[in-house]
Amino acid sequence: MQLGIFAKTFPGATPGEVLAAARDAGYAAVQYNMACSGLPPLPETIAPAVVEAVREASDASGASIAALSATYNMIHPDLSVREAGRRAFAALAAAAPAMGTRLLTVCTGSRDAADQWRHHPENASPEAWQALVAEFRILLPVAERHGIVIGVEPELGNVVSSAGKARALLDLFATDRIGIVLDPANLFETEPKPERERRIREAITLLGPDIVLAHAKDRHPDGSFATAGDGVVDFPRFIAELRAVGFDGPLVTHGLDAKDAARVSNFLRASGAVPA
Repeated sequence: MQLGIFAKTFPGATPGEVLAAARDAGYAAVQYNMACSGLPPLPETIAPAVVEAVREASDASGASIAALSATYNMIHPDLSVREAGRRAFAALAAAAPAMGTRLLTVCTGSRDAADQWRHHPENASPEAWQALVAEFRILLPVAERHGIVIGVEPELGNVVSSAGKARALLDLFATDRIGIVLDPANLFETEPKPERERRIREAITLLGPDIVLAHAKDRHPDGSFATAGDGVVDFPRFIAELRAVGFDGPLVTHGLDAKDAARVSNFLRASGAVPA
């Protein structure tokens, strides 16, 4: 596997400084956010010089661009918010290949208007599901046009809240333009060890061939998020199970401070992400 990290973990508003920091902390790849280029995270226009700067920084640092963040609330109750997200997605899709990636990560969204990752009781409604399906019908032609894969991450607070719902989405569209971003910490909260291990194993089994990116975040026993290695996720087991289904793509950590980046890199290496 290729070890990666969210680029925005590191301070800085130029790709050169951010990607060099990632490399120096032991990472071979980043999940890039346009905020690291001094732009809004969801810009509706991206100048060619900005794209070129990312590619040059990647070449100079040796840190590849594993994915580009395009996360907007895909089922936001306000249509104008969704429309702005679509415009940003289109701009990012057009720019991504020249930056060195064909993977855009998205948020399947929440009916919570203030927080796209927070649970809302309407997320499980047929209306929310149909809104998500309608959004993908708009995004997929854009992805086809630019040769992009849309990375969907199952998250408890979103419409795609489980591995089963992610499988349903994949089966509905039956396209290689949708892939899965799998983070074990997004599959449970305070469940006991047997249940959380069952959910992680189920997700890998159901989604294995379609996993295009793995995330490495953790949970404390009280359900709050933790830095990888500081919580209850069994990362050696998670990594071994990913390998068993043939996944050998980027493993990207996030939810950590820059000061902890090198320590987490060492932990994930020791957990088997990179063969000794």
